[in-house]
Parts: sequence; C-alpha cells; structure tokens
Amino acid sequence: MEQKKKFNVIDVIAVILILAAAVFVGMKLVNRSAESGAEQKMLQVTYVAKAEGVDKALYENCQEHLPSRLMASGKLLNGEIQSVRQETYYALDENGNWVADPYHVNLYFTAVIEVPDIEVQTTKVGDQEVRVGKTDYVLKSEYIEFSNVTIVDVQWGE
Repeated sequence: MEQKKKFNVIDVIAVILILAAAVFVGMKLVNRSAESGAEQKMLQVTYVAKAEGVDKALYENCQEHLPSRLMASGKLLNGEIQSVRQETYYALDENGNWVADPYHVNLYFTAVIEVPDIEVQTTKVGDQEVRVGKTDYVLKSEYIEFSNVTIVDVQWGE
C-alpha cells in the first residue's frame, strides 16, 4: 500500500504566509540599509528651556561648563547647550506681595541641535519631544542636568 502525499488547503495557506513573512522581513532590511546609506537632510533647532526657582549659585556653576554637549540615555548627542542667562525669581511674602527672592533665580538655557528634517516635524532630543509649553522636559548635558524645565521658545531652521 503506497500512500501519496497531497497538499491540502491549509498546507498551501501556511506556505504562502511563510513566504509572505520572509518577503516582508527582507524588504524591511533592504529599506533600512538603504536609508542608513542615504544621507538624510538635517534641520537645526534652537530652543530655550526655563528652569524656575533654582539656587542662585547654579548660574555661576553652569556658566563655567558652557558650551556643553547634550545627552540622552547616557549618550552624547549632536547638539549643545550654548548659553544660560538668569532672571529674578519672585515669591510671595507673608503679606501676599510679590518680592524678589534673594536665594533663587530663573535660568534660561539656549540649546541647539540637528534633527532629521522629515515631513511631519516631531522634534526629539533623545527620546524627549521639544515643543513650546512642554513642562516636564529634562535638560541634560555632560555637566548640567535640570528636570521639570519648561520649553519657552523653539526655532526651526538657521
């Protein structure tokens, strides 16, 4: 008794799905290598981040370390914090009046970075998006780190 092997419909569908998956993975790999080989157009982004109510001594310490390369996830990025300026920080006194706080200041950091110029502009520094009004941004460089800063200005282009 000799049995003949036949393909049934389920076998044919399984073979087609395996081939389709292999073609899909192959195309993704080819596209990825083509993208990495092609030079991507970059866009310069300049943004200002405000650290509010920080210790006054931090202004002098930050100035000593500028310019300073931006960091994210333990890696240096292709951008830097270029400058910092200070502004008076105001607090309410016991009478409900706004008075200058002699121990704290607001710091405004100006940073510049090159990001890929894509159709839908989502400016990312590391894994963080940069857009005006963002209040939970972490400004981090080789020597400086401030959390919960606010992005107060973003300029795209030269």
